[in-house]
Amino acid sequence: HEESDTTERLHFHFSPSCIGEGNGNPLQCSCLENPRDRGAWWAAVYGVAQSRTRLKRLTPVINEYADAQLHSLVRRLRQRTDFYKRKLVQGDMSSPESSPQTAKPTAVSSTQESSAKLKEEHSQKAPLTEYLKRLRLPKSIDSYTDRFYLLWLSLVTIAFNWNCWFIPLRVVFPYQTPHNTHYWLITDLICDTIYLFDLLLIQPRLQFMRGGDIIVDSNELKRHYRNSTKFQLDMASIMPFDVFYLVFGLNPIFRTNRMLKYSSFFEFNHHLESIMNKAYIYRVIRTTGYLLFTLHINACMYYWASNYEGIGSTRWVYDGEGNKYLRCYYWAVRTLITIGGLPEPQTSFEIVFQLLNFFSGVFVFSSLIGQMQDVIGAATANQNNFRICMDHTIAYMNTYSIPKTVQNRVRTWYEYTWASQRMLDESDLLETLPTTMQLALTVDVNFGVISKVDLFKGCDTQMIYDMLLRLKSIVYLPGDFVCKKGEIGKEMYIIKQGEVQVLGGADGTQVLVTLKAGAVFGEISLLAARGGNRRTANVVAHGFANLLTLDKKTLQEILVHYPDSEKLLMKKARVLLKNKAPGTGATPPNKGLAFLFPPKQETPKMFKALLGSSGKAGLARLLTLKREQTAQVIGQRERRAVTETPGRNTLRQAPTLILCQTLG
Repeated sequence: HEESDTTERLHFHFSPSCIGEGNGNPLQCSCLENPRDRGAWWAAVYGVAQSRTRLKRLTPVINEYADAQLHSLVRRLRQRTDFYKRKLVQGDMSSPESSPQTAKPTAVSSTQESSAKLKEEHSQKAPLTEYLKRLRLPKSIDSYTDRFYLLWLSLVTIAFNWNCWFIPLRVVFPYQTPHNTHYWLITDLICDTIYLFDLLLIQPRLQFMRGGDIIVDSNELKRHYRNSTKFQLDMASIMPFDVFYLVFGLNPIFRTNRMLKYSSFFEFNHHLESIMNKAYIYRVIRTTGYLLFTLHINACMYYWASNYEGIGSTRWVYDGEGNKYLRCYYWAVRTLITIGGLPEPQTSFEIVFQLLNFFSGVFVFSSLIGQMQDVIGAATANQNNFRICMDHTIAYMNTYSIPKTVQNRVRTWYEYTWASQRMLDESDLLETLPTTMQLALTVDVNFGVISKVDLFKGCDTQMIYDMLLRLKSIVYLPGDFVCKKGEIGKEMYIIKQGEVQVLGGADGTQVLVTLKAGAVFGEISLLAARGGNRRTANVVAHGFANLLTLDKKTLQEILVHYPDSEKLLMKKARVLLKNKAPGTGATPPNKGLAFLFPPKQETPKMFKALLGSSGKAGLARLLTLKREQTAQVIGQRERRAVTETPGRNTLRQAPTLILCQTLG
C-alpha cells in the first residue's frame, strides 16, 4: 500500500497534465518545449519511481543510503521544475510551442543570473573562509624560523613564570584569602589552558630532523613528540592534582607540578637569543632574574621557618611588623650576600636553618657571579682581542723605535678598522662557516660590484662565485698610495667604501679623476703578458677607503678549472690593452701656426726594422749595403761567364763592360 502511494505521488507531480499539454495552458513546468523531449523526461522520472518500487519489493530491508539519494533526486527535480516554471511565467510566453530563438536566450539569461548569484554568494563567503584559513594552524611548524612559534613560547613562558613565582608565595604567605580566591582560580585556569593547548596543538606539530631529512608528516611528528622526554614533563605538569581541593581545601601546593614545564622556558631563551642583535643584554637580564628568583625562594623559606617557630617568638624570626614579603626579602638578600649584622639564631632549628642558608647562599651567589662574568666576557671578547692585538703592535713599534708619525698612523688604522667593521679581519669570521654559507654572504655583499666589471661580463657564474670567495678587504688611510706609477701591477681593486684619486700631470700631483664606491681599477693587470703591466698613474686614498683586492696568482688558480672563461678573458684583455696602448688616444690641439702644417705621420714598423735606427746615418748605411750587394751579384755573373764557351764569352763581354762603366 505504501509503495502504491509513493508511485501515485510521483505520478501526480510529474504527469503530462501538470506540464500543461492538452489543457490549453502554457508550458509551466519545464524548459523543454518539444513533446518528444518531455516524454523522454517523464519516462526517466517514472523509471526512477518504478525502480524504487522494485527495490522495495526485492529487499525487505530498506537501504537508507539509496532511499536518501532518491529523496534528494526527487527534491532537486521539484526545485528545478518550480524554478523554470517561475521563469516562464515571468516571460509571458503566448504559445506552448515557443520558437528556439526565444527560448534559448531565456535559458541562457537564467543560467547567467544563477551563476551571478553563486558568484555573489561566493564573494561574500570568501573573506570569512580566508580569515578562518589564516586562523588554522599549519600541519607542521618550523621551530627555528617560525615567528608564530616564538610568540607562542613567550606566552607559555609567561604562564610558567607566573606559576614559579606565585605558587611558593601563595603556599607560604597568607596572600590567598577567601575574598580574592576567585581571581587566583581564574588566573590558574588561564595558565592551565595555555599548557593544554601547547600539549595538544603546538608541540605535536614541531618538525624534527632524522637522518638529515626534515620530517613534516603529521603522524611522524606526533609519534616523535610522544616518545620524547619533553612529552613526559608536559604531561606531568598538566596533571590535575587540583581535584584535591575538594578534599583538602584550596591549597596551592597541589599546583607545584606546574613548575615542571621548564623545557619550554629554556627553549624560548635559546630562540630569542638566536634572533637578537645583542644577545648578551638578554643574557644579563636573565641572569639577574635567576638571582632575584633565588632570593624570592629564600624569602619564602624564611617566612615558613618564622611561622614554624612562631612569628615574633625569638629575635631571629620575623617579628610580624611591616610588609611581610619585603621584610623577608630583605633578610634573604643580607643572608645570601653574607653582609652580616643579622640576629643570632637561638634554637637548634634556627641554627641548622641558618647554616644551610649560608652554604646555599655562597654556592648560588658564586655561581651567578661566575655566570655573569662569562656573559660579560663573551660580549666583549672581540673588543678584548682587538685591544690585545693593538697593545702587541704598539709594544713591537716601541721596541724597534719606530717614528711617532708611523705609530700614529698604525693606531689610526686600528681605531678606524674596529669602528667600521668591529673586527680586524673579516676572513677570520667567514672561515668558521661552511663554504655554502661563505658564498651566500659574499654574494649578497660583493656580487653586485663584481658583476659591473666589464672584464668579467659573460664569464661563468661559478667562476665569479669562486672569485668572490678569494677577495680580500684592505683599509687604506687618508693619503696612502694604493699603487704607484711605474710599478708592476699584480692586483685588481674594487672600491667597497670611500674614495680614491688618480694623480697625474707633470709633477704627479694633478687629480685626474676621483673614483667612488663601486668603481674598479687595475683589472687589466690580472691578464697582462709576462713581464706585467706597469701602472700609468698614482692612485691615492682620499680619506679612509676600504678596497677589495684580487691578485693575479689567485685568478690564475681559478681559471685552471674554467678554460672557456679563460679564453674569453684573454680576448677581452687583448682588446683592452690595445685600446689603452700609446698613440690611440686623442691628438692634442695644435697651437699657433702649427695648424698650417699637417702632423708628421708615424714611420711604419717594417721600415723601422729595416733601418735599425733613425736619421741620415741609417739611410747612408742602407745605400752602402745595397751597393755592396749589387757588386757581389755582378762578380758572381762574371765568374760564371768565364767558365762558359769562348764564343758566348765574347757575346757577353760588351754588355758587361758597359754595365761596369755605368756603375763605376
